[in-house]
Amino acid sequence: MRDVAIIGVGLTRFGERWEHGLRDLMAEAGLNALNDAGISSDDVEMLFGGVMASGRFIGQEHIAALLSDQLGFKNIPAVRVENACASGGTALRQGYMAVASGIHDIVAVGGVEKMTDVTPSEATSALGGAGDQEWELGQGITFPGLYALMAKRHMHEFGTTEEQMAAVSVKNHSNAAKNKYAQFRKEITIEDVMNSKPVADPLKIFDCSPISDGAAALILAPLEIAKKYNDTPIKISASTQATDTLSLAERESITAIKATQIAGDKAFKAAKMERKDIDVVEVHDCFTIAEILAMEDLGFYKKGSAAKAIADGETALNAKLSVNTSGGLKGCGHPVGATGVKQAVEITWQLRGEAGERQVKGAEIGMTHNVGGSGATAVVHIMERVN
Repeated sequence: MRDVAIIGVGLTRFGERWEHGLRDLMAEAGLNALNDAGISSDDVEMLFGGVMASGRFIGQEHIAALLSDQLGFKNIPAVRVENACASGGTALRQGYMAVASGIHDIVAVGGVEKMTDVTPSEATSALGGAGDQEWELGQGITFPGLYALMAKRHMHEFGTTEEQMAAVSVKNHSNAAKNKYAQFRKEITIEDVMNSKPVADPLKIFDCSPISDGAAALILAPLEIAKKYNDTPIKISASTQATDTLSLAERESITAIKATQIAGDKAFKAAKMERKDIDVVEVHDCFTIAEILAMEDLGFYKKGSAAKAIADGETALNAKLSVNTSGGLKGCGHPVGATGVKQAVEITWQLRGEAGERQVKGAEIGMTHNVGGSGATAVVHIMERVN
């Protein structure tokens, strides 16, 4: 197996992109990534595109061929990757394996979603398909409802408070305010979160990630030739994935995401690193409780202790561990197919020292954590700067 590096990244602004369609967004991100890597579309040998629900959102299937065509990739193999909200992270893992195996040298990885062309109820129904259609969505529960159950149980078992969950949102909005690509570039307060409209008790509007449009892209290459294209290639030191039951009711616990625990442990073992080595991490904060669970399940905090640590500022920008410097899903936005790729773009910028106002000082090692559904899929990547 060969070492793999990220040699180019590209991103669009996330938000309600009424003026652009899915193909426009992917073309923008993809061309930015090609230019960043200093290559042309003719150099790319394969494409993996993370897209969750384009058929439901815009009525378009066969997305891989469309993306390949729009980016000028003529006749190369192109594959759509669908793994709910972990589609982007899974696409990155597929691209990583294609390069690591030696089958391809230059691989493009994209993620995109155009979610705002349907009504909120239609979007909620489409997103609900990431859970168990028969036993969850079909019985009337929404995704906010599933995470509300997880939050309520966490509050019961560990004394987590609504104000502590609100602190996740406040932190991530603060980071998003420094990110020109973010959907919400405005700081908020604990009071703003607490006074926002209820969605599913105890979750409120400001506890929930938004419906978003956007795209992200990466170019991968073998590390041994990466400096031919980029002075600061970012090595992917670990790429891991795990799966749990689709239905929340069948889990061993609803205060932990086992797939995250397994993927995280495997990632640290593969990278031969410890938790203390990580400088910056992008975790899947589709709801505020999800970030709390992620920080515990990845092993950064003992179960039941992450909420207080976050509220105490331990995961703020340039604190003990910088978490969701992009603004996360909550502040930057969550176009579901793009999210896992966007996380890797953010970590790449951080490790290159190109994150501007939200730069983590001296960042050399970073991590991404992308979740599908209520935790049935988890994908983890560890990345490091190569000097």
